[in-house]
Amino acid sequence: MAGVGLGFVLSDVDDVVCIDLDHCLNPLTGRLAPWAEEIVSQAGATFVEVSPSGHGLHVWGRADVRHGRRIRRPDGFAVEVYGQGRFIAVTGTRFRGSPTALADVSALVEDLLT
Repeated sequence: MAGVGLGFVLSDVDDVVCIDLDHCLNPLTGRLAPWAEEIVSQAGATFVEVSPSGHGLHVWGRADVRHGRRIRRPDGFAVEVYGQGRFIAVTGTRFRGSPTALADVSALVEDLLT
C-alpha cells in the first residue's frame, strides 16, 4: 500500500491542534459551505490548508485538546478536532493566502467542543 505523503503527528508535548473540516470545499469554485466559512472566519489569522482530498480544509492552530472529537450534523457539518494521537497528512496548499503561523484557536475549539 502506498503512503499518503508528508504529515504531522499530533502529540501531547506541544499545543498544536488540527481542526479537520470534511466535505466543505468545492474544488472547482473555491466556495466553502456556510458552516465552514464561519469556522475559518472564527479561526482568525492562522494556517489553513486544503486537505489531501481537495474537498476539505485543515485549520491548524494552538489550543489545549486532550481528547479529540468528531462532530457530524444532518446539515453536512463534518468536523474533527484533534490535539494528540493522530497523524494528519499535510498538503501545504494554503487556503486563501492564509498565514504560515499558528494562532491561538482556543476559543474556536471551545465553541466546537461544547
